[in-house]
Amino acid sequence: MRPAIIPCLRYADAPSAILFLCDAFGFLPAAIHGDEEDQQIIYHAQLVLGEAMVMLASAEADDEAQALYGWRSPEEAGGVTQTLYVVVEDVDGHCARARAAGARILSEPHDNEGYPGRGYDAVDPEGHVWSFGSYDPFAPPVADA
Repeated sequence: MRPAIIPCLRYADAPSAILFLCDAFGFLPAAIHGDEEDQQIIYHAQLVLGEAMVMLASAEADDEAQALYGWRSPEEAGGVTQTLYVVVEDVDGHCARARAAGARILSEPHDNEGYPGRGYDAVDPEGHVWSFGSYDPFAPPVADA
């Protein structure tokens, strides 16, 4: 089994979130399981970007989970309790794509302070904060020349 930690998010409008995440951030749908009668309800979706994945569902799709986990949207919580970091090759180009698709940019592309690479931060339409950067913590260290 391949070890993985996969963020799981809930959205009030999951179908729109899927479109946004694909258009703005470059994710591709790997699986989408929705209600056959109500196209606005997504029970489970998997979006991939390279070898990374996020899963998401409609906030209304499973009230039991919301009660069990205390799940809240950023709006309901009054802020975020986590951010998602995604490694991308072209930080500036990725930011331009996200902006063109309507992402709110929190911090413009910048060189990281104290460690290598570049990064920027954005917010999706329902308030989840996404950080994108070229720093890959899994990459082998580069020897000083």
